[in-house]
Amino acid sequence: MKSSMGKAVLTNQLVFPVEFYDVDSMRIVWHGNYVQFMERARCALLNMIGFNYIDMENAGVEFPVVDVRVKYLRSLHFGETVRAVAGLTEYENCIKIAYEFYNNDTGELTTIAESTQMAVNMQSGQTLFASPDIFIEKVNALRQKN
Repeated sequence: MKSSMGKAVLTNQLVFPVEFYDVDSMRIVWHGNYVQFMERARCALLNMIGFNYIDMENAGVEFPVVDVRVKYLRSLHFGETVRAVAGLTEYENCIKIAYEFYNNDTGELTTIAESTQMAVNMQSGQTLFASPDIFIEKVNALRQKN
């Protein structure tokens, strides 16, 4: 899996520590916790756009995750700091986000990942094959600012 970050139209990053509850008995981040790291980075990106999960609900749509891909390159350990970069690579038909996780102390790329979410009408339960106009407008407005 190659990183799709180069296709990103918007990016955001955050830095956070590897906590004890994130690691296994070898003090290495347990592989399943990277999905939680992705969620942290995704929420920060959606907040930056101005269309977070509460905004989605208010717009009558939800965006369940339909695909997740993760490639582990290096380990992160308890006590280290993570720099998570999330990049929006698709937003008109679905929300696709590329992720890169770095050891913030060394700058080393440790993990690349990608998630895809599809819009669903909350009332009917029907899959929407286009993102809501309000989301597209917010992304486009932010892109024009940058």
